[in-house]
Amino acid sequence: MSKKNRLIRNKDILDYHEGSRPGKIEVVPTKPSNSQRDLSIAYSPGVAEPCLKIAENNSDAYRYTAKGNLVAVISNGTAVLGLGDIGPLASKPVMEGKGVLFKIFADIDVFDLELDTTDTEKFIETVKILSPTFGGINLEDISAPECFEIEQRLRQELDIPIMHDDQHGTAIITGAALLNALEVIDKDIKKIKVVFNGAGASAISCASLYLSLGVRPENLIMCDSKGIIHAERKGLTYEKLKFARKTELRNLDDAIYNADVFVGLSKGDILSPEMIKNMSKNPIVFALANPDPEISYDLAKSTRDDLIMATGRSDNPNQVNNVLGFPYIFRGALDVRSTEINEEMKLAAVYAIAQLAKEPVPEIVNLAYGSRNLTFGQDYIIPKPFDPRLIYTVAPAVAKAAMASGVAQTSISNWDEYEEDLRNRLGLDDKFIRLVMEKAKTNPKRVVFNEADNYKVLKAAQIVLDEGIAIPILLGNLRKIKSLNEEYSLGLEDIEIIDTKSNNVPRLLEYADSYYKSRQRKGVGYNEARRLLLNRDYYGPMMVKMGDADAYITGAMVKYPRAVKPVIEILGPKDNARSVAGVYVMLTKKGPIFFTDTTMNQDPSAERISQIACETAELVRKMNIEPRIALLSYSNFGSSTGKTSIKMSKAINIIRKLDPSIVVDGEMQANFAVDNDLLKEQFPFSDLVGKGANIFVFPGLSSANISYKLLQSMGGVEAVGPLLVGLTYPAHVLQLGSSVREIVNTVAMSVIDAQSKEGIE
Repeated sequence: MSKKNRLIRNKDILDYHEGSRPGKIEVVPTKPSNSQRDLSIAYSPGVAEPCLKIAENNSDAYRYTAKGNLVAVISNGTAVLGLGDIGPLASKPVMEGKGVLFKIFADIDVFDLELDTTDTEKFIETVKILSPTFGGINLEDISAPECFEIEQRLRQELDIPIMHDDQHGTAIITGAALLNALEVIDKDIKKIKVVFNGAGASAISCASLYLSLGVRPENLIMCDSKGIIHAERKGLTYEKLKFARKTELRNLDDAIYNADVFVGLSKGDILSPEMIKNMSKNPIVFALANPDPEISYDLAKSTRDDLIMATGRSDNPNQVNNVLGFPYIFRGALDVRSTEINEEMKLAAVYAIAQLAKEPVPEIVNLAYGSRNLTFGQDYIIPKPFDPRLIYTVAPAVAKAAMASGVAQTSISNWDEYEEDLRNRLGLDDKFIRLVMEKAKTNPKRVVFNEADNYKVLKAAQIVLDEGIAIPILLGNLRKIKSLNEEYSLGLEDIEIIDTKSNNVPRLLEYADSYYKSRQRKGVGYNEARRLLLNRDYYGPMMVKMGDADAYITGAMVKYPRAVKPVIEILGPKDNARSVAGVYVMLTKKGPIFFTDTTMNQDPSAERISQIACETAELVRKMNIEPRIALLSYSNFGSSTGKTSIKMSKAINIIRKLDPSIVVDGEMQANFAVDNDLLKEQFPFSDLVGKGANIFVFPGLSSANISYKLLQSMGGVEAVGPLLVGLTYPAHVLQLGSSVREIVNTVAMSVIDAQSKEGIE
């Protein structure tokens, strides 16, 4: 089974949604609530003050409540993508998922509401009754033609932004794709012939928007399940009547002849190679049926090499994904308190998305998608979903359009400041793990999983294989691995398994000989070398050193010192790094922060501190993040002459000599390293003012280890690691008892480490 075709297992999906806390969302207080005073302000009696203010002036609700950042995702479950009419309750996981996307891409809070009615009037009335709670409403998965009336009526009768994403989301993204595709092939939008297959909500909205962009009505033909929508057909809905054309054509085969653009919003495999051959020169095909497009990408491209194609799939170029639009459209609308999302705002989003694809692509996006240089052209006509520029490109364009069209209730005067606020909402590197995963997938490496006879390790191996993150090699008891694989239906039958206790261990004598030669002057005899190589803790690292694997993961089931000893003996340290160190990536809302050294060096000297700092900076650069280092102590810039502060001050000077390009400062107390405003206020001369540290170097193992564990346990911060730096080859030693998620994240990091070393040795 190929990696691309391996599907996520049903049990994994259900386990994810159930978990220790069912569902995907929660409500989190944004104000302190730790004392009686806090509670008296948050609720009775203090809460009366904002209530009275809002009673005097309703717009004050945007000042004193969460209304201005709260969107309702509302559905009755009558048209859930790929599932149809499954009802309101069954649609709730989808609506929660939409809420997750709003939050992670645009920092918008969501309540999902599933309405148990198919009566259009009841639906509209219910939403109107609930509307004071929200700053905006996203209608979702409502069947046509009811969805048209629901959205139209609510837009007319309410004064908050409302959008049915199934209609307008796809229209906006494909609109941007259409403009750019036409630019690539140098065709005039007023002269092109466009054929739609599908006449549901998305198709109707796409077609309407295309007309707004310049497509001539007589040049747009729409087909539904009964054929071409023509002027002589009876029983057409009001929405379809707008696209009824006077034509002798009656089916898709006829319509597509000499067409410039095909837009499919129907079902898979309905478009044949012969149809594509009959299209005009340099045809544009948007095959958007999910999960199977109207024609597969590979088949279409093999039929015509002058084709520009987009699908809804992430494994093809030019993915049409609504997440490129709706989070940022609502972000811009909310930020100017728009009374609606009008045509001008939708068009502004189209042009902003289209323009972004023509801008130079940041290296972080290139790396995430495995490209040396993504450039505007046939295979890149719309931005990638994880492009961090979308929030501060699309949202301002929408906000400006709302202001210009007179539907904004507040205005933005300083656009540079607004853009900076948008950048900081999620942290510049908030998408860190997602980008790491995407980069790993571009060139998966062979990773040895020691202790693969443990369920969590084996499960992590299954996930990285299914996701295309890595190619696992399983090291452990063969019988136990096969038993676990069968018991949990992991599908790892075709994966390489090595049991060092068996009678058939690959290259055992070669490994033993190599290990002996490297350790013979360090007290290891040949017989001992052979005995040690029968231990998987030694055999695994040797696989990497001997070129039979690219990276090594261990430590999930044994204490750290035992797991790390053979790794250091065999795979490190580097010639120029006398110290190996452990780094934890702390995933905070402001982005990733790297803690070092958290696992290895108990009381390092200034020289070792400097080596650790430089090795950590190299790791951070591999993640395409510019390192900014704070050396921590109990003092600030020489305020104490104690042993620790002197050591850290000395390390600063060594680091600056080792790598003058690194932004580094200290020694400083942790609160100044974390709070850049405080640093600027008290120590404006610091090199970190205006930049903010992302690498924290601790003076010793105790302070580093205690700090990351406290932050992880009490601060709700996710930790990835520890990652070993200073080794010659990629290897990472997990903490005892690591979760499956932690193992998967560490594997992804190890793959990136291996990618960076490719071709260097």
